[in-house]
Amino acid sequence: MLELDCGAEYDAGNNAGGANDADFFSALPPRAGVLLFEMKDARAQPYLARTADIRRAAERLLRPPEEFSKRLNLREVAARIRYRVTGSKFEQTLTLYHQSRALFPHRYRDVMRLRPPALLKVNLRNSYPRCYVTRGIRADEAFYFGPFLSRRVADAFAEGLLDLFKTRRCQIRILRDPSFPGCIYSEMKMCLAPCFAGCTKDAYDAEVAALLETLETTGSALIERYESERLDASESLDFERAAAIHKRIEKASAALRGLPEIARRIGRLDAVLLQRSAEEKTVVVFPVRSGIIGEPLFLRFGEISSQPRSVEAIMRQALDANESSSASAAGSSPRDDAPDVSHTPDSRPASTIESAPPASLRERYGLRAAPPELSDHLSILARWFYAKPREGELFFREADWPYRRILRACGRLLAPPETAAEDPPSP
Repeated sequence: MLELDCGAEYDAGNNAGGANDADFFSALPPRAGVLLFEMKDARAQPYLARTADIRRAAERLLRPPEEFSKRLNLREVAARIRYRVTGSKFEQTLTLYHQSRALFPHRYRDVMRLRPPALLKVNLRNSYPRCYVTRGIRADEAFYFGPFLSRRVADAFAEGLLDLFKTRRCQIRILRDPSFPGCIYSEMKMCLAPCFAGCTKDAYDAEVAALLETLETTGSALIERYESERLDASESLDFERAAAIHKRIEKASAALRGLPEIARRIGRLDAVLLQRSAEEKTVVVFPVRSGIIGEPLFLRFGEISSQPRSVEAIMRQALDANESSSASAAGSSPRDDAPDVSHTPDSRPASTIESAPPASLRERYGLRAAPPELSDHLSILARWFYAKPREGELFFREADWPYRRILRACGRLLAPPETAAEDPPSP
C-alpha cells in the first residue's frame, strides 16, 4: 500500500492573523501528489484529494477565506495535513485508490470514479458456452479476456472474432430440440446449431476449445493453423483450397488487428509497469500478477551502483519472491451474470440437457480466484493504458520476464528530457 509518508500539524488558532502561515506553507513541497486533511472533530470525515501542487492546494484550502466566498475552506476545522509526493500520474492514482479504499470503504469507487472494465467472458460451466461482453468478474471458472477501452470496443472486437468460429451467440438454454427452428446464424452456417442437434457435443466442445486457444495466444494459434493448412493445400496442388484459406487468414488478421496489447486472459495478465519516481535517479516498478497490482519496487540507481548485486538480480529476486502465491485457488460457482432463457416449456425432461463441457477446459482456462480488488485494479490499469498521452512503459511476461528490455526502459525513464534545439545562428 502506498502510504502518505509526510505530514504536518496545523492549528489556525496559533497563527495570529495568519502570521505563521508563510512558514507552514513554505515547508510543503510544490510537487504533484496526494494530500489528506484530518479534522479536529474525530467524527468529521477527512478531505482527500490529488493535486498537481501540494503547496498551492494547501494554501487554497487553509488561507483566511475571502469575504462572501463560497469556495471550500478548511482553515478552522483542519488539524493536520498528510501527503505523498508522486512522480507519475499512475502512482498518484494508485495512492489515491489505496487511501480512498481505507478511508471510504463503501464509496471509494465513487470517489475514484471507477467503473468495472469491459471484458470478454466464456462461461465454461454452461453446457454450450458462448462468448459475450461483461463488466462482472468472478471466480466462476469462466474464461475472462481483457480489459478493453469500452464496452463498444469489446463488442466490436467480439463481433469480428466470432465470425471466425461457429460457436453460438444466442442466450437461450440449449435443449437440442430437433423441432426448434434455429436462429439466423444457423441459417447462415455461422453456428453449429446445437439448439436443434445440428452438431455433436464433442464437435461443439472442439470449436469452443479453438476459440479459447485463439484468445489465449492473442490470435497466433489460429493464424499458424491456417498457414499450416494453406501450406498443405499448396503442396497437394489444391490451389483453390489454398486461396480460400488465404482469404480466411486475411479475415482473421483483420479481426485481430485491433486487439490492444493489454487485452489478455486475466489469469495470465502478468506484467511490470515502470514509472518515474519522485525521488532522484529512481524508477518505480509496479508488478502485475493475474491482473492484481502488487507492492511497488523502488529501483534507486544512486544506491544500487554501490551494491554488489546487479539491478537484474534485484529485480529477479523481487519479481520471483512470491511466485507461488500467485497460483489460482479453487473458487465458488455463482450464477452466470447473463442467464440463459429456455425456448421450451420448463416441463422438458432434464435428461435432454447435455452435460457440461469437459472439466479439462475449466481446469486449463477457468478463473478460480477473483479477489475483491481485481476489478478495481483492472480498471486502474485500463485507465492508464488507454490514456493519451501515456506515461511510463509496460512489459508483459511470456516465458520469463524481459529483464534486459526492462533495464533499457529504466534508462529511458531516467534520461533527462530532450531540450529543444537551439536556433541556428543568423547568417
